[in-house]
Amino acid sequence: MLQSFALDVAPESDLRLLLERLYQDRVMHPFRSGQNIPITPHEIWVVCRGVVQLGTFYDTGDEALLGLACASMPFGLPLTLIRPYHAAALSDVDLMRLTWAEVEQSPALAQGIFQHMARRLRQTEAILAMVGYRRVEDRLRHLLMLLKREVGQPTSEGTRLGVRLTHQQLANAIGTTRVTITRLISQLREEGWLSIDRDRHIILPLHVSL
Repeated sequence: MLQSFALDVAPESDLRLLLERLYQDRVMHPFRSGQNIPITPHEIWVVCRGVVQLGTFYDTGDEALLGLACASMPFGLPLTLIRPYHAAALSDVDLMRLTWAEVEQSPALAQGIFQHMARRLRQTEAILAMVGYRRVEDRLRHLLMLLKREVGQPTSEGTRLGVRLTHQQLANAIGTTRVTITRLISQLREEGWLSIDRDRHIILPLHVSL
């Protein structure tokens, strides 16, 4: 029987307010959807708006999903042992860049970073559990429910995923092919498990569950 992996979402406003107070004059770095985000050994990024996809590459060249950095979540080389480590804007994003030294010198900032790292850890565990399902359809359903919790926007029709994902991006996330994703999306639409709005965003109806 399928199980749902719940994610407790930490408050986003605390870290945002702290960053605004500490770094009022800090320049925001905008990236367009699809842009790669440069990462260096001694700096971290904090997401102020949008969603960043985090991943790595296998020797075959295939990409594996490591997580999604949403509002207030940090990411960067100081926070991971994975190499290669790749970050790309999944939507239009605004990021703030901090040095690791700044985090170490500010207990309040370090605490805020830790709280949202814990949120990302819970998300990563949900992704690991999702990948363990043998049926591709089960993996896709769990991925969409994870996205619902992380980037869902309530509407009268259900929950609209706040980022527009291509079939190839969904395929990379769960280790399958674009053709398979296209077939499964059509199947789930026929079942009424999801719909697609005029802007090509996925909507999960209110009755949807695992």
